[in-house]
Amino acid sequence: MANPWAGEVALKIDGQSHDLKLTLGALAELESELDSGSVIALVERFEAGQFSSSDLLALIVAGLRGGGWQGRAADLLTAEIEGGLPGAARAAGQLLARAFSIEVAA
Repeated sequence: MANPWAGEVALKIDGQSHDLKLTLGALAELESELDSGSVIALVERFEAGQFSSSDLLALIVAGLRGGGWQGRAADLLTAEIEGGLPGAARAAGQLLARAFSIEVAA
């Protein structure tokens, strides 16, 4: 079960639940996959609702890898993501928000 306090997001793919997380390694891999070359530019595109399907796929793959998944982006080309495109976009947005939120310790 995904732990939102640890930056994790749950996503069902082909009926199986996966915990996604943007670790430092996953973020580095994500940056190398992006056309813009910057995670900050990706965040800005998500905030403006101007992200592409390749942005979405790269982000989901990075989150899966951060959660321990060993697959490749090609493995998701025919996968059934719960909620379809809106579900994937929602999970990706949550993933970015949780990865970059700053919690203040009490």
